[in-house]
Amino acid sequence: MLLRTAQNPAPIVISGREFVWGARTYVMGIVNVTPDSFSGDGLGSDADAAVRQALQMREDGADIIDVGGESTRPGFAEVPAEEEMRRVLPVIEGLARELDIPVSVDTYKAEVAVRALDAGAAMVNDVHGFRREPAIVKVAADAGVPAVAMHMQRGRDFRDTIGDISTGLLESLRIAREQGLPEEQIIVDPGFNFGWTEEQALEMLRRLGELRALGRPILVGTSRKSVIGKVLGDLPVDERLEGTAATVALSIANGADIVRVHDVKEMARVARMTDAVVRGWSPERKL
Repeated sequence: MLLRTAQNPAPIVISGREFVWGARTYVMGIVNVTPDSFSGDGLGSDADAAVRQALQMREDGADIIDVGGESTRPGFAEVPAEEEMRRVLPVIEGLARELDIPVSVDTYKAEVAVRALDAGAAMVNDVHGFRREPAIVKVAADAGVPAVAMHMQRGRDFRDTIGDISTGLLESLRIAREQGLPEEQIIVDPGFNFGWTEEQALEMLRRLGELRALGRPILVGTSRKSVIGKVLGDLPVDERLEGTAATVALSIANGADIVRVHDVKEMARVARMTDAVVRGWSPERKL
């Protein structure tokens, strides 16, 4: 049984694995190879630690590992492509040897994407939705890999939460077409907490199902975000597990196909339980 069968996009094959949208929720584990991650989990340049972390995430239920070498926290300092590659390439190379699940590179730089794909990455995850460097989509198209387009609201005028996201993602889809990447190879991300007030971020989750109209798989990343801390009484990052679990469950109930998380073991269980309610469950059916 598939959720909302008529609306499910066609499956995407990533690194030889078929991702069937609607069958279950997929879990993307976050590996930050940065010294300044907002979530406090940045591993700096310790490639061995990053590989160990990713392998544990795979054991805990991750379906994809997303490796990033530049922080996207508010007020972050951009790093040159050379430094970003120095951080991520050893990790991606190590994971490509050790993992049997796809590795994604979290970057908006075309140069970094080229080298990461050469090193073994199988997907590109662009927080700027291809707007900063449209050539990154051609990189994905030439390599025959899918790409995630996130809507970045920072620096943009606000009109309507879902309207603004839809407009931004439609622009990303247009850029992708121009650069030769088929729409069938694109996953969209509404950009939870990237330039939104707390009220707007929560509205985004309530109205997430409206983005199904785009006809693309939806990735949502609420893990440990500041709005969770704010709502729960200014909790620090390391006390946002339960709040993250609530937002992950609601994201799935409202149409998310992939959840991007730091705490893979716990959120994989949340996803499995939510899937049992949303998509149906029986003792014979494994989610």
